[in-house]
Amino acid sequence: MKRRKFLSLGAVAAAATVIPAGLSATDFRATAPKAWDAPTSKEAIESMFGSVAMVDGQIEIKAPKLAENGGAVPIGIKSKLDLEVIALFQDANPRSAVVVFELGEGGVVDLQTKIKMRKTANVTIVAKGRDGKLYSAVQKVEVSIGGCGG
Repeated sequence: MKRRKFLSLGAVAAAATVIPAGLSATDFRATAPKAWDAPTSKEAIESMFGSVAMVDGQIEIKAPKLAENGGAVPIGIKSKLDLEVIALFQDANPRSAVVVFELGEGGVVDLQTKIKMRKTANVTIVAKGRDGKLYSAVQKVEVSIGGCGG
């Protein structure tokens, strides 16, 4: 019995040393709930960020022009800007908002994810910089019906 108590105390101490004290993340589903039910990117973006002018051309979207599998469309996001939030939207599904990434200060923006798209549509990236500006990029992704690109 004493051995088990000793081992459990050791596990608790090890876990306490691994977990950072200042770890936190914004719950965007709670702070912008309408964005997650919006059927279009425009509505979702306005619900999440407001209707503010955006700067184009500072964010690179890497996505296939023709996605042969709409169930797993690879999306890459790159930028040299100092960004704090990056959000991904698409107009192929009933709900436009897909994911929001929060970045630490001085983080490198080179993200990869896969999304589901039911049909051909635009993929939109909106990012909030540490300078307070919003940046955006849009790319049309054609989704092959039936899984054949030919």
